[in-house]
Order: sequence, then C-alpha cells, then structure tokens
Amino acid sequence: MLIVKAPFLQRYRYSLILLRQMVITDFKLRYQGSVLGYVWSLLKPLVLFAILYVVFVNFLKIGADVPNFPVYLLLGVVIWSYFVEVTNQSIRSIVERDELIRKINFPRYVIVLSSAVSSLINLLLNLLVVGIFILATHAHIGLSALWTPLLILELFIISLSISFFVSALYVRFRDIIYIWEVLLQAAFYATPIIYPLNLVPEAYAKVLLLSPMAQIIQDLRYALITPETITLAHLYHTGWVYLVPLSITILTAVVAALYFRHHARYFAEDV
Repeated sequence: MLIVKAPFLQRYRYSLILLRQMVITDFKLRYQGSVLGYVWSLLKPLVLFAILYVVFVNFLKIGADVPNFPVYLLLGVVIWSYFVEVTNQSIRSIVERDELIRKINFPRYVIVLSSAVSSLINLLLNLLVVGIFILATHAHIGLSALWTPLLILELFIISLSISFFVSALYVRFRDIIYIWEVLLQAAFYATPIIYPLNLVPEAYAKVLLLSPMAQIIQDLRYALITPETITLAHLYHTGWVYLVPLSITILTAVVAALYFRHHARYFAEDV
C-alpha cells in the first residue's frame, strides 16, 4: 500500500513546489519597476469603479432604488475583474513559457494554475477593500454570507476551467486571443455588473442569470450587501434551478481538463 502511495504523493508534492515558486515569481514580476507596486492590484478595480459610478450613478441615475448601490457596483466590478485577469493572463501563459516547456519535463497544468492562484491572491486583497466599504455603509450581512467561500470556489473553478481551455487553444490558434477579447466585452454587458437586474425584463433576466458568472455576482451581492438583490431563487421560485449554472461549471471544467490534457503532450512541438 505504501509503495502505491509514495509515488502518487511525490508526484503532487513536486507539482505543489512548482506551483508555489511560479506564484511567487508571478506576483513579484507583475508590478516590478512600478512606483506603487502591489498597490496597483487594489487601485485598478477602484479606479474602474469610480468611473462607472460617476457615469452610471451620478449622470444616468442608475441604481437609485438599490440599497448601497455603490458597494453593490464595486463588488460586481471586483469579481468580474478577477475573471478577466485570470483568463487574459492564462491565455498566453503556455506560449510565454515555451523555453521552459521545451527544456524541462513537468506538469503543464501548473503554468495555468499558477496564474489563477496569483490572481486569486489579488482577489482576496480586493475583497478586503470591498469588506471595508461594506462595513462603512452598514450593508446588510445575514447568515447567507456563510456561502461566500463556496461562491468564491465556484468562481475559481469556472475561471480556471476556461483558462485551461483558451490557453490550450492559443498554442495552435493565435487568433483566439482576439476572439476572446470580443467575447469578454460582450459578456461584460450581458452580465448585471453596471446595472441592476430589475432594469431587465424578467424573461431575459431568467436567461442571463443562468450564466455562472451572473449567478455568482448576484449571489455574493445578496449575501454581503442587500437581500433585495435578485437571484435565481427569486426569479424561478425554487433552489433547484441552481443545478443549471453548477452543471455548466462542472461540464466546462471536465471538457477543459480533457482538452488541455490531450493537447499538453504536444505543447513542446507546437509552441
């Protein structure tokens, strides 16, 4: 029994060591040479939030009927920024480490995973800032806040899954990076980030919320800011509907893992 376990544990111990080193290196190099350094990881979503707040809240008067809408908006921006950061960094990650892939035999998935974990650290730092705003505005935090870790886990899984898929695609099809930029832009407006869902006709809202990203953002807003947030359970009057975005997440993870695993053996030749 020990003979079976030892190689298994040793294999993943090696992967964890590699993952740790890649995350540390990525985090150090990300803002190397900049004056503010790691502070940029906090400033980027705050600057975007400020712009959106001025345009949509002050000028267009959107969200006036949503309690604590500024924090409601900030949380959506932070969660979406994480998804964009993970996928955009991962898409080039295999190709950018072509020399490493050619010279060293190691699990290729560690490259993509390191980008996702590095971005997750940024997300947790940003959520600390959001938490301060939530406390400062006396937003409603109920027992549903206990679901937050699971929602972050779901966010991590769907982001990592798509990252595996697009990074493997990019090795062979470089045009995928431009296609992904367009898809991200479309998805940004299709997800209730800068506008409350009550502005969308119910029939369309039911479709939009089946997206894992929309579901995660709305559920986090419900859990951390206001119970008046429209969620899947409110629209469909049943919790079973959550099986749809969860199934999409799981299916995406399985397909992406299989696709990445199949093509990983050819990375050294294709990059």
